[in-house]
Amino acid sequence: MQLCVLYLFVPLLSFKGCTVTLISSCVEWGLHFPAANGEYQSPINLNSREAQYDPSLLDVGLSPNYVVCRDCEVINDGHTVRIILKSKSVVTGGPLPSDHEYELHEVRFHWGKENQRGSEHTVNFKAFPMELHLIHWNSTLFNTLEDALGKKNGVLIIALFVQIGKEHLGLKAITEVLQDLQYKGKSKLIPCFNPNTLLPDPLLRDYWVYEGSLTTPPCNENVTWILYRYPLTISQLQIEEFRRLRSHIKGAELLEGNDGMLGDNFRPTQPLSDRTVRAAFQ
Repeated sequence: MQLCVLYLFVPLLSFKGCTVTLISSCVEWGLHFPAANGEYQSPINLNSREAQYDPSLLDVGLSPNYVVCRDCEVINDGHTVRIILKSKSVVTGGPLPSDHEYELHEVRFHWGKENQRGSEHTVNFKAFPMELHLIHWNSTLFNTLEDALGKKNGVLIIALFVQIGKEHLGLKAITEVLQDLQYKGKSKLIPCFNPNTLLPDPLLRDYWVYEGSLTTPPCNENVTWILYRYPLTISQLQIEEFRRLRSHIKGAELLEGNDGMLGDNFRPTQPLSDRTVRAAFQ
């Protein structure tokens, strides 16, 4: 079975032991990363009828204070596309501990090779062609994202589903440079990126929240997930730019049966176990 390198949120750390082109291969993660065998793993299927409405989530509104990032780095790491943010953007409120700030570290994308699949989470067992993650760490309690991994209230991931439709103007700065990132290890600085364009609406009220894990090795738990009900929209042309990327370095020899195309980089849904999914809407 082919092995690949998955990069954790800290670029200097890398982990082997999964095949990104075969969904079923993720069962092997538990052999190398004990946390992947935990009961509170992500992603999950969100059953809208079983989610519990929690009006207290709206007592203090979720409040992102994102700022435009100058000279952001966009990377094809062979597993995903990452946007590394250098400006200090934070989010507070909602289900987060009061007076705690969570700093936005990076944005990651998961997509399918076809429109019928691609998202990590599903809603009533429906998958979307893409899901993007805004990865935050609790900068009130910890000094770095690495320090926060696996710790209580350490990591927040805001997830947005993506469907096919109109072009997304905010992501245009990303999709326009993907042709320069065709192979693993390629990166490019872009002059301007505004993470606010990734948020679905100004009120930010309709979301689910649950406690889970990272969806890539080492699969640490104690991750707070906020998933927005309403998806973003990108054009078919934009998602095809992602699907042209490759999971290998230029000139690498590919194993038989591997086309080298980057996609289907999502983990299958995990058991909910005894967790409760809360909803900020009825």
